[in-house]
Amino acid sequence: MNPPALQAPEAATPEGSGMEFGRSADDLPVARIGDLVFAMVPARNGRHFLASAWRVSRPLSELNRDDFYSHHGAVVDEAEFRARMIEQAEHSREFRALARPTVRMNCSTPWGSSQGANVYAAGIVAHTTAGHGGFKLSKERNVKIHPMLRCAGGWYEEDAAWAAVALAYPNLFTAYERKCADRTIRDSWPNARESIFGRLLAPGESHEKDRRTFELEHAGDWIVISALRSEQHAGMTEVIATIGGVRASRAEERRFLVPSDEYAVGRFGFVIDPARHAAYNGPSSFINWQARVISP
Repeated sequence: MNPPALQAPEAATPEGSGMEFGRSADDLPVARIGDLVFAMVPARNGRHFLASAWRVSRPLSELNRDDFYSHHGAVVDEAEFRARMIEQAEHSREFRALARPTVRMNCSTPWGSSQGANVYAAGIVAHTTAGHGGFKLSKERNVKIHPMLRCAGGWYEEDAAWAAVALAYPNLFTAYERKCADRTIRDSWPNARESIFGRLLAPGESHEKDRRTFELEHAGDWIVISALRSEQHAGMTEVIATIGGVRASRAEERRFLVPSDEYAVGRFGFVIDPARHAAYNGPSSFINWQARVISP
């Protein structure tokens, strides 16, 4: 499995980790961990993101922005960059220690024919295919998966369901993989996470739970489903909204004008404030919009 981008608190560089920090030729914070090199790259509005490249052997001081091509999400500052690199180094060390053998298996998976497999343990195999992949657990292994997360056929796809395997068999995964698994379960199956651990998730701990809360709180509000800069009204964004943000052919749609410097989608959508955002029935910037009556 390939977990998402690394995140970690501040930490000290572990002795014997083999990692190296430095500055690139264009003064980017960079690091080398085994065959990988990483850089903290500037983005828009003073932000940065983590980038990487594989098998670049030149000294860190000779690298530049063009050497890095993989993107791993936002990074706040150099302290976070260093912390994430230290976590990556520890993950790499634990990964090597697990020594998961790679084998060939002539079998079909829900995602196509297996093109390679990593054996985590007897009865726990991660398959890769041309476009996707995931775990196959034997019947005996699958019984240990919590019932709220268990897949009846023993197949667990690599985007999210794999986390159930890591939760049930933590000794077969690195600390970083276990952290990613917990994050995935909180974001995808908050009810199961709360039931398994006996603790309610607070706001901000689960994307899915936060989304449900947002939808419940704004079930009767107009929420934007489409937006573009108005060609008729300078400085305004013309939006189409439906009650609750429902996207259905029968849903009533209304247009509003929102100041462009105010319009920001947010995590789950932009909520119209009828007291401030005027309903609009004039000429539209939406090509396919058909004129309709909008109540004031």
